[in-house]
Amino acid sequence: MTILVTGCAGFIGSNFVYYYLERYKDRKIIGLDKLTYAGNLDNLENLTEEQKKRFKFIKGDINNKELLECVFEEYDVDGVINFAAESHVDRSISDPQIFLKTNVLGTQTLLDVAKKHWFKEGKWLRGKKFLQISTDEVYGSLGPKGYFTEKTPLDPHSPYSASKASADLIVKVYYDTYKMPVNITRCSNNYGPYQFPEKLIPLMIWNALSHKELPVYGDGKQIRDWIFVKDHCRAVDVVFEKGKVGEIYNIGGHNEKENIYIVKKIIEILREKTGDEKINERLIRHVKDRPGHDRRYGIDPTKIQKELGWEPQIMFDKGIEMTVEWYLNHLDWMKKVMSKTKRFKGAFYDTF
Repeated sequence: MTILVTGCAGFIGSNFVYYYLERYKDRKIIGLDKLTYAGNLDNLENLTEEQKKRFKFIKGDINNKELLECVFEEYDVDGVINFAAESHVDRSISDPQIFLKTNVLGTQTLLDVAKKHWFKEGKWLRGKKFLQISTDEVYGSLGPKGYFTEKTPLDPHSPYSASKASADLIVKVYYDTYKMPVNITRCSNNYGPYQFPEKLIPLMIWNALSHKELPVYGDGKQIRDWIFVKDHCRAVDVVFEKGKVGEIYNIGGHNEKENIYIVKKIIEILREKTGDEKINERLIRHVKDRPGHDRRYGIDPTKIQKELGWEPQIMFDKGIEMTVEWYLNHLDWMKKVMSKTKRFKGAFYDTF
């Protein structure tokens, strides 16, 4: 089997490449990535020599239909897992158009090319599937109680989440109209290795180690459901392998935490591991909240648990310690990533 993994050099995409090639010794991945500021080939430098033989990287844009045609023709793609996306909420507020181009039009281009190559003589070839990786942000904001289910109405509150909701609807339409074999997953906040340091957890680690201010939006009591990235990869795998065609699956870990708790926990772990007394809560600075900032997300993962047998394995207290330790052991990676990129002016972090 050969699958096309788009966004393979990003945070979740690169973690999935490691997971998949380790799990399936007889399968190949074609990795496609535009290598924007958040895509980094260094994220894939730890593939083994054997894994490199089963991984082919192609630099390219999912909007490039001609390139996608060549990929499908040359490699006989059996499945597509679409991680490729612009995902930073603050950047979407500043410049919505690129989010619509990549997240909406890019997804539609992928669907078109896959349909052309998988639909022959009036029927779909066996064993093909298109998996769209989405986000719980498409549901909007929750009150203090309740959880997002797969039947929760879409109610996005940022250009980013609106673009992802639009892409989801396009994927759904290809199933409704053409009976294309598709699934959609909507996951809660990911954390773990290789996350670009404009997101909450790696940015707080970087700033704390540099004794810089730790900016917290508003009162910091925004709540997110956190999931370790490897647990997300396992869920994507099980949906790709066993998910009922046309279905949506929510992925969450029942690890709801306030942002301010996350920041304080990072400070606590860093002080313990480094002995640096300058890393303390005095570095926290509350800043003006961003427009349309959702107050709470919470995922109900009952469907994927009951139908496909998936459960998260790494709870937050263990996962956050593993994550901080990984960044401490990969400071050169962080320095290299930060040195190559102009930090987005006017934004501090995004929590996805």
